Amino acid sequence: MQKWPITGKWQEIKFYLKFMKIFVFLTLFCVLKAAGMVYPQNQLISLKLQNATITQALKDISAQSDLLFLFSNDEVGVDHRISLQFENYTIDQAMIKVLANTNLDYKIIENYIVLSPSQTKRSSKGQAINQPEPRIIKGVVTSSSDRQALPGVNVYVRGTTIGTATDIDGKYELFVPDDAQILVFSLVGMKVEEIIIGKRTEINVSLSEQQISLDELVVVGYGTQIKRNLTGSIGKIDVGELNSFTAPSFETVLQGQTAGVQVQQGSGKLGESIMMRIRGASSVSASNQPLYVVDGVPITTENQGDLNNQPTNPLNDINFNDIESIQVLKDASAAAIYGSRASNGVVLITTKKGKAGKTNYMLNYNIGINQPSRLRQWLNREEYLELIDESLGNSVDNNGLIWGWKTPDELKDVYIPGWRTGTDTDWQNEAFQQGILQKVNFSASGGTDKTRFYTGITYDDQDGILIGNNIKKVSGRLNLDHEASDFVSFGLNMNLIQTTLNRIVEDNAFANPIQMVAIPSVQPVIDPETGRYNTNTVYYNSLIDYRDAQNNTQVLRSFANVYGQLNLAKGLSFRSEFGTDFLLQHEKNYFGRETNWGKPGGLSISREVNVYNYNTNNYFSLDKKWKTSHVLNAVAGMSFQNSTSTGTSMEGRGFISDDFKNLSSAAEITSYAGWGYGNSYLSYFARANYIFNEKYLVSLSGRIDGASRFGNDNRYGFFPAASIGWILSEESFLKESKTISFLKARFSLGKTGNSEIGNYAALGLFNGVNYVGITGLSPSQLQNPGLSWEETTQSDLGIDFGLFKDRISGQIDLYYKETTDMLLYRSLPATSGYTEVIMNVGSLENKGIEFSLKSHNTIKTLKWTTEFNIAFNKNKVLNIDGPAISYGVNYVIEGEEIGVFQMVEYAGVHPMTGDALFYRNDGSGLTTKNYNEAKPIVVGSPNPDFVGGLSNNFIYKQFDLNVLMSFVYGNMIYMSGDRYLSSNGESWDNQSHDQLNRWQKPGDITDVPQARFDSRNGSQHSTRYLKDGSYLRLRNVTLGYNIPKLMAQRMQLNNVRMYISGHNLLTFTGYPGFDPEVNSMSAGASTQAYNVAMGVDFFTAPQMRTFICGIEVKF
Repeated sequence: MQKWPITGKWQEIKFYLKFMKIFVFLTLFCVLKAAGMVYPQNQLISLKLQNATITQALKDISAQSDLLFLFSNDEVGVDHRISLQFENYTIDQAMIKVLANTNLDYKIIENYIVLSPSQTKRSSKGQAINQPEPRIIKGVVTSSSDRQALPGVNVYVRGTTIGTATDIDGKYELFVPDDAQILVFSLVGMKVEEIIIGKRTEINVSLSEQQISLDELVVVGYGTQIKRNLTGSIGKIDVGELNSFTAPSFETVLQGQTAGVQVQQGSGKLGESIMMRIRGASSVSASNQPLYVVDGVPITTENQGDLNNQPTNPLNDINFNDIESIQVLKDASAAAIYGSRASNGVVLITTKKGKAGKTNYMLNYNIGINQPSRLRQWLNREEYLELIDESLGNSVDNNGLIWGWKTPDELKDVYIPGWRTGTDTDWQNEAFQQGILQKVNFSASGGTDKTRFYTGITYDDQDGILIGNNIKKVSGRLNLDHEASDFVSFGLNMNLIQTTLNRIVEDNAFANPIQMVAIPSVQPVIDPETGRYNTNTVYYNSLIDYRDAQNNTQVLRSFANVYGQLNLAKGLSFRSEFGTDFLLQHEKNYFGRETNWGKPGGLSISREVNVYNYNTNNYFSLDKKWKTSHVLNAVAGMSFQNSTSTGTSMEGRGFISDDFKNLSSAAEITSYAGWGYGNSYLSYFARANYIFNEKYLVSLSGRIDGASRFGNDNRYGFFPAASIGWILSEESFLKESKTISFLKARFSLGKTGNSEIGNYAALGLFNGVNYVGITGLSPSQLQNPGLSWEETTQSDLGIDFGLFKDRISGQIDLYYKETTDMLLYRSLPATSGYTEVIMNVGSLENKGIEFSLKSHNTIKTLKWTTEFNIAFNKNKVLNIDGPAISYGVNYVIEGEEIGVFQMVEYAGVHPMTGDALFYRNDGSGLTTKNYNEAKPIVVGSPNPDFVGGLSNNFIYKQFDLNVLMSFVYGNMIYMSGDRYLSSNGESWDNQSHDQLNRWQKPGDITDVPQARFDSRNGSQHSTRYLKDGSYLRLRNVTLGYNIPKLMAQRMQLNNVRMYISGHNLLTFTGYPGFDPEVNSMSAGASTQAYNVAMGVDFFTAPQMRTFICGIEVKF
């Protein structure tokens, strides 16, 4: 039986192993080659010769340096005698000294020094006559703050590879050409100094600490602002520190990075949706996902996949390597400029741009493995038979029969055939694989003062941790910016992506490979009688799907954005943008003739989806400063967006062979469907930021949105916001403070909206129907012409601070969000002819506090930066104007958090009878063994009390290390699948190992009831399966090494960085399931169901643990 099946293709395994060997070889070769090439630059030579030949001098140099000399005796005379003495000379210095007053030249090639005749005789100082003479420059480098010596400072002649480093005492000595002009001194964490050499032979330098500035630019809606002048709450992700990021979707980079942003992957499957919550959930029925804007264009983020599967994630198509920065707009002041779609926050993504200068190339390649972050322990053959025999024995009647039908062994023969053969199968092992991943990215950027460009191409191939799960992406991007004149500039951004996703077959159904863990270990994978996959297992053997079925999704997507800008006057410009997002998705499902879904003749399903989304922004920008104390920045304009989606689906059955999978080979087309829908927005917006005396800040913004989704009576909405700020550190009472370098207080208040509902929710809809050959119309949705925006009013009080010259900086925010006129589905009586209608009713609130801190712990030779963030959010449903809303064990109840768990409370096991007990919760304080006598109560919430992250970034000389941890605390998870997998052997399912601790005799103290076959002794919905989902996760560790700059330059490269990285390395949790980062939803669930039914684990795949090694070359 195979261990860790890798896609079932041995040839592919060997290919990848070869690839890894080649990668390691090339990496080592590169390092050794670099070391060999740069060795002469660092090796020090000492000679003491009296009337010796040059040959003897060369031998001594070779012995001390391991370099070999190559020359022709016929062309090179080396019998010339010399007398000299020197210590600690570089190879270049030594060779020039040895060859002085000769007609010889030398050239260093790798580990060889080649001697050849020179056309010009060298002077006594070793330099060719009539050429600039070299000289030695020496000095000491110290810190300007404490005058202490600085070791490890790079000292080199600008524009050359001539350089050295200071020793432990901060001293250096460098042999430079006489025509050298600039000497550069650089050290991480210190300001770079460039000193004019002139005629000096001694240059002492004091380096000052690099100013840690709060004046960086932050992207906001329709422009940029300086961070210190912000009056809103915006989180910025430093993408530059995440070069080795390998997850399929860029959203996971936000995990633990920004206060108030919770990112959760529903499972470890590739290509599936990711939940992001910014300051909690703001809606019950409308979407709680943020608005995503790429280079100014709102993009398509809704699931486009088959509703029989779990939702796909269109954000997978965004190439992380192309991203320059990510900003998260959290409060109303920052997000209100996006109006009706900003209640859940806004994520702004800016792609890379070219910079004026020479063309810079970058090649990044990595390879690695994916494996499950955690596995569970199940019963082996011996343990399973012990438990099931005990369970059956406790359930026989007086005749020793089960159900009055068969004896326990006879019943096992019927339901678990093969149990007598001695088989002991690890079905969990059959469901998982160790996946190979590899990724290569090549980019180029540069340009002139007038035209700048960035272009890149990426190939990404990953195998998931579940058999058959794989994703491949090819992405190409071109960004151009051109300044035609001082008056006109224009540019374009283009991105084309092809994504191929091999999904879990019939994902989220009982063909899910994870559900093979329920098959008893006594049943074999291969039927010994047929030699094929066993079809007589208790539950469907998903390996049959792995062999005979496919679930393939191919996406071709293009992002394009063109702009033109007119500089009308100093500080006044007009910009027009037009962007498109085209998504073409093709899904092909085939179920073979032996699969559960394809019997008996095979089933093929083909589905096509086309989404066309275009957007235009046209706005004026004003930047005005006058009288040195007044600064005004203003934006005003309009926006229009239109999105349409069309699709078809066709299904056919009856194939002569599984080799014929296309619908054209089907004997019968059994179903066909087609659809088309769309929506549009027309918006007008304005924002004004005013700064007085560089310390008093005022910001006003507003947006009018019109949306086609709402009724004619309420199609337009107005969303204003205002904020103020006060930079106290500019006041006289703090300006001279040596402790407080920056302090700003700010307050914002604003209103945003939510329009993420069905495209025609306000209209009365009809379906075409066919009845005995006669077509007609059937009403399907009740109209609501008064339907309008869901509105969220948010206030935010914040403090930004910097201490000790901004060595320590941070941010504190207190916020309150209230959503009113919620878009809520309300049930209707059956007599109305409709099941539900969406209305503006109800309200909910979120309130919380966010804290983030960044400290530059050391900034000299060792640069150590720490970032910490934590966010507390409390959600509360204020009013739903009706009865509680429920999805399984999750509820929406007034006065509680959204999605709370309501169920019977488990009280343990009666120590004398082994009966499962439940709390009555009727005020009596008593327990009962009768499940129906127990009252369900609210017992927990899937929403965490707080979330956060901690990162540490170290840079020491050529090494860099990044360690990121994230944590979630206070959320509960309902282990729905364990009602079968941890049910004390009451059914044929294999059991988790803890079920061996069941009650067996009077007096036993345990929380696992007695094993009783088919009796429901404790396996009902209750808190027995409700567990704490808190965790602390080592999210990412990356160790990198940059070869010395002079080494890279010797190889004609700018930089070479090698790195190893691990993702999801360790998880500290008390959760007993596969993984605490989990959420399972039934296929085809509504948006409301996704908002409410959180924290449910039903055979959900664990997160992936990833190990990679890579190399990044810049040239």
